[in-house]
Amino acid sequence: MSDDVQSSPAHTALLSHGPLLERLLAGEFVCAVSDEAAFKRLQDDALRGAFDAYLRPLNRRLATNDDQSVYFLAWRQLDAAREQLTRQLSDTVHSLLPLLEWLQLVQEALGRDSVPAPGDVLKPGELQAKSEDNPSLRERIERVAGDGFFGSQSDQLDAQLKQVFKRLKEHGYLLQPHADRQVYLVTGKVEYLLDIVRFIRDEERLPVVDDADTQEALL
Repeated sequence: MSDDVQSSPAHTALLSHGPLLERLLAGEFVCAVSDEAAFKRLQDDALRGAFDAYLRPLNRRLATNDDQSVYFLAWRQLDAAREQLTRQLSDTVHSLLPLLEWLQLVQEALGRDSVPAPGDVLKPGELQAKSEDNPSLRERIERVAGDGFFGSQSDQLDAQLKQVFKRLKEHGYLLQPHADRQVYLVTGKVEYLLDIVRFIRDEERLPVVDDADTQEALL
């Protein structure tokens, strides 16, 4: 990186935000649930400008969703990152259907009016209790948990749910505030996922799921 970038005011302003920048470069999504303090910092126009100035030589930029509820890094020039972008898109599409199915499953199982939103509390035990005497729901959980994205190989409901929540946590869709408690918070990355679905549906004119009613229920 050039000496001009290293000695610029933007770089100087970033000295105290190095750990946050490293997390973003590692692919982390920052929202009010995952890190409220960092999320508030990223709402500062001057800091976002400093981030973008520093990231420009790396062909990256600080991005947010339509609701500005989650921040992440995106590519600035797509052609220069075509191979990596294609790989990332492939990973997203691979996980898209099981994630959407899971969101709708949780909505229906818990009797909610909408899919889980950032800040919502989810408990594996509550879903297990709702599923114990509901063969249809248990079958759906088994099917979703056994998808390659979640990777459960168990025929036990509690193990299936444990694996699903583990994977959602690993991919940043859930946050577990206390390691010794099976209580999770939905993060803003869920809204990012739904924005991708809307883009594919509206801009590319492609059905994200086979059932149109399912799409409407989710979006």
